[in-house]
Parts: sequence; C-alpha cells; structure tokens
Amino acid sequence: MIDRYALPELREIFGERRKLELWLRIELLAVEALHAAGVVPTDDWERIRATATEVDPVRAREIEQESQHDVIAFLRSITERMGPEGRWLHYGLTSSDVLDTATAAVLRDATSVVEGELARLINVVRRLAGEYRDTPMVGRSHGIHAEPITFGFKVAGWYAELQRDVDRLQRAREVISVGSISGAVGTHANVSGEVERHVLAGLGLEPDPAPTQVVSRDRHAELLTTLAILGGTLERIAVEIRHLQRTEVSEAFEPFGSGQQGSSAMPHKRNPILAERVSGLARLLRGDALIGLENMALWHERDISHSSAERFVFERALGVAAYATRTLGDILDGLEVDADRMRANLEQLGGMVYSEALLLAMIAKGADRQHAYRLVQGAAKRAWNDEATFSEALRADAAVGEWLTTGEIERAMHLQHHLAGIGVTYRALGLDGSE
Repeated sequence: MIDRYALPELREIFGERRKLELWLRIELLAVEALHAAGVVPTDDWERIRATATEVDPVRAREIEQESQHDVIAFLRSITERMGPEGRWLHYGLTSSDVLDTATAAVLRDATSVVEGELARLINVVRRLAGEYRDTPMVGRSHGIHAEPITFGFKVAGWYAELQRDVDRLQRAREVISVGSISGAVGTHANVSGEVERHVLAGLGLEPDPAPTQVVSRDRHAELLTTLAILGGTLERIAVEIRHLQRTEVSEAFEPFGSGQQGSSAMPHKRNPILAERVSGLARLLRGDALIGLENMALWHERDISHSSAERFVFERALGVAAYATRTLGDILDGLEVDADRMRANLEQLGGMVYSEALLLAMIAKGADRQHAYRLVQGAAKRAWNDEATFSEALRADAAVGEWLTTGEIERAMHLQHHLAGIGVTYRALGLDGSE
C-alpha cells in the first residue's frame, strides 16, 4: 500500500514484525498444547518459553536469502538461539498451518478497521438523511429531470445500501476468521485436534472443519468480493457527488479548504477530486476481487500459486477499502448543500416534472390512458418550444379542460403531493426517529 493512501493502523496490522509475532505465537501455543498433552518435557517447554520471546525480522530475512523459504527462515531465526529444545517448534505442523492461521488473524483485524470506518460513514449519512429530509430537489432518470424528491430521500437510499454492506462485511469477517493446525494435507495425522483447538482459541479463531493443506480460498474470495461490493457502494455515492457538483448542476460540493487549489492552470476551478479518488479506488477493489476468485482453484491439496498474489492483494484491498470509506466519510461530513439551487433546478422546467400526476388525474376522471398521455405530452412539447409555459399550455388546451379544471391542474402540480410519501422509506429504515 503506497503511503498516500495508507492508514497507520493498517500499516501496523500488515507489518512484517506483526506477522512474525503471530507466527511465533502460533508455534508457542502449539508447543504449549504438546506440553499439556505430555509430549514436550516440562524443562524443554520452560526453556522455549524463556528464550522465544522476540522475533528478529532482520535475521529472518538474512536466512531467507539462503533458504528461499520464509517459514523455515523464521524458524531458524528463533531456534538458533536455543539448544536441543528447539526441535519441538513446528512439531507436526506444516508451513500452511502457520501462514494461513496468521493470515486469518490479520484479515480479521484489518476487516474490523474497515468496519469501524464504515460505522462512522453511516453515522454521517444518517445525519444528512435527517437534516435534508424535506429539502426538495429534482429526481433524475437517465440524467434527465424526472419528478421531485428530497435530498434526504436520496441520502436515505445510500443509508440502506451501506447497512447491507455492514451485514456483508460482518459475514465476511466471520468466514475469514478460520485457521487450521492440521499438518501436511490437512489430515491431523501428526498434530491432534486438541493442539489445533488450543492454538486457534489462543488467537480467537475457529477451526476449518475440512481443510486440505490450506484453508480453502473461497473464504478469502468472499472477503475480497465483499470489499468490491462495498467499493461499488462508495463509488455510487461518490459519482452522485461528482454529478451534483458539475457547474450546470451546482447542488452539492465536497469540502474545499481555504488554501486549496483546484487547477495548476485555471484558478477558478473547484474540482471534486476526493470523490474522483474514491471512484478510482473502487476500480482497484473490483480488480482485487478477481484475484481472489482466481486463487480458489489450487492443485489437489495445495499449491502456492495463490501465495505471491496474496502478498499484495490482502493489504491493498483492505487498505483501499478502509481509506476510501474514510475519505467518503470526510466528503459527506463536510458536504456543502445548496438548497436554493436544488429548488431552482427543480423549477427549471416550469412544472413539467409533474406530468405523471396530471396524467393520473385525467385517468382517474375517466380519460383513456393513451389519450391523456398525448394531451400532457403535447403541452410539454409546446412548453419546450417556448410557445407557452407548461401550466399555460395545459389550461389553454380545451381537450385537457374536458377532464381537469384549473384548480385540479394546480393541485396536481403541487410539490407536497410528490413528497408526502417519502415517510414510507424513512419509517422502513428507522430514520423517522423510531427504531
């Protein structure tokens, strides 16, 4: 993860020292269980416990240059400080036991960081949904003015989707919080289930009920695809902010510092660079999900075709997800909303956004749907051609007058008629003050 987008807490979780400390913890827990089972003599266990207190990343890297095997290098960096008792380290274990179990602990902890950022984002979104519940704006479909909504109603949709992201992320964390201490090809031939349970309990993990020599990679793929879906949610919101900040729209703006500069050439520019950044990072998450899916199909009980990719993808995907979530939270927390511009844009078409209400009003009075549709569409065309305002075109059309009075036209074109139903969504989401 490059420094520009790295959160310090994730740097620590994915750090080399933390990894080796987890490896050592796994090895010591295994020896402790073997001692409790009467396999490792008490004197040997006491000496191991007294000696194996720290890891040495520099020494481990030196040995790896020769061994070309990171777990062997780590073990040698520990056991070279010991006497004969060092033989009990890694007893009955295989490298994947150490690697996959440590990885599970790292991914669990890193996922928790993302969950924390997501919780903060949701709190901000919830606040915005309440604050702008009754702030009218135009709803758009295909980028074209459709019917009135409120900005809070739009934000409520984000809130609902983010809540689903919470559920998916929680499940992914549970699915990935699984280790294996089962030995070569996963049969527990040389390491007992009691040892496995002791090690995993010490790390707060569950045992994989059916490992091969590795923990099956569908678990890791689920985490990465979940992060990609979260990225899709973040991007959907970010793209909306980018559209609302366009000069022609100018309804909402991401924060812009007093000393910030938007363009090296054009001093007037105020660009939505943070929202654009979130959009770009979401693309990385989708690519990383593909890597997770590609890593599922390993040969037989194990190969290491997944290993090199995983050395990049886990830290990057979780780091990107946490950073993008935090960035979007910052954007929305400082979002500038121009309610007056929203209202002006809503009124830009002179009431044409009420066309469906007029159509339905005529149908309710007995008009044929297609006939009523053509009447409303004709009035809209005359308004588009600047022959009259939409309201004037409707009132001037005798065919419309056969079905609707002037008062009925005015009532159909009343804003509150369109906003009265948003409480349904707010109540369903618990955003109306009740839970």
